Amino acid sequence: MIGHAAGAPIILAPSWLIAAVVLTVFFAPTVRRLAPVLGDVATYTVALVFVVLLFVSVFLHELAHGLVARAHGLRVHEFAITLWGGHTSFAGTGATPRSSALIAVVGPLTNLALAALAWVAAQALPMGLVGAVLYAAAFANVFVGVFNLVPGLPLDGGRVLEAVVWRALEDRHRATVVAGWAGRVVAVAVVVWALGRPLLDGGRPSLFTVLWTVLVGGFLWNGATQAMTGSSAQRAVEGLSAARLARPAAVVPTTATLADAQRAAQAAGAGHVVVLDDHGRPVAYVDPAAAGAVPSASYPVTPVLGVCVPLPPGAVVDAAATGAVLAHEVNRVAPSSPVMALVDAGRVTGLLFTRDVVAALRPRT
Repeated sequence: MIGHAAGAPIILAPSWLIAAVVLTVFFAPTVRRLAPVLGDVATYTVALVFVVLLFVSVFLHELAHGLVARAHGLRVHEFAITLWGGHTSFAGTGATPRSSALIAVVGPLTNLALAALAWVAAQALPMGLVGAVLYAAAFANVFVGVFNLVPGLPLDGGRVLEAVVWRALEDRHRATVVAGWAGRVVAVAVVVWALGRPLLDGGRPSLFTVLWTVLVGGFLWNGATQAMTGSSAQRAVEGLSAARLARPAAVVPTTATLADAQRAAQAAGAGHVVVLDDHGRPVAYVDPAAAGAVPSASYPVTPVLGVCVPLPPGAVVDAAATGAVLAHEVNRVAPSSPVMALVDAGRVTGLLFTRDVVAALRPRT
């Protein structure tokens, strides 16, 4: 972490150093051609300055995303500068197609604005080393801005496409799938264009071109796939319902016998029994395996607590809990208990098993 902006930490990933070194080496020949009188140290210093300016542009791109997201009521978690440029993490429940499109498009527009500023500044200077760096910064920002507007996830243009389809279909998940497949098409197109163009011209792509094309194409394909997978997972979470997933349960006091528990379960048509203390709080539930090991003739004299699994304090969930709220409650309780008592209007009506929640998520993800 190197600082904070818009209330969120700025993370400079170690992988950024790899990109900085590669881009510096890549840009150094251009500097040497423009200013042959410079020594090797000065040449690479100027190249590094250009790379730093490029990553400042990337940061401003991400900062623009974060500021607009925050203005629309979303929480910004972090700004990260990585090997592939950067990303902004934010979350919230107030996203709409309009806000999503605005958050996405402001990043590339920032780069295009920076390109215009660099171009104007370069025009005001005589052609030289500083002017050349400004021209390079202008072209680099144009490339970053225009490329990010390509309509396919994980690019910003893909988010805009997602927002448009979301607005049309009123289904964000389907919109993400459409934009994700568009991103996959873009990934394939990048690879075909970069590797096929030299072949059509009668040559062969260099090893450097092959490596970077595969890396960029793989990044785009994986980003699109992760977006679709994440959307499926989010849809599954949104479909969670404590009332639907819970198993019906009868209740008995701590003084009950196993026979009392059996009668209560039969009367309620429930497969489980929850034991309540004197204040009506769930303290345990009957373990079917332990109860099954007791001879039926001993049920009337077997204390129900002798065949129970304790429920730790707080192992309860409201029957109205759904979606992310339910997922949060399960995550909160799971380390201490795989089972939660379902409470509906102050009454214990069932048991919610963590494995049932996980099973409800797994098929969709």
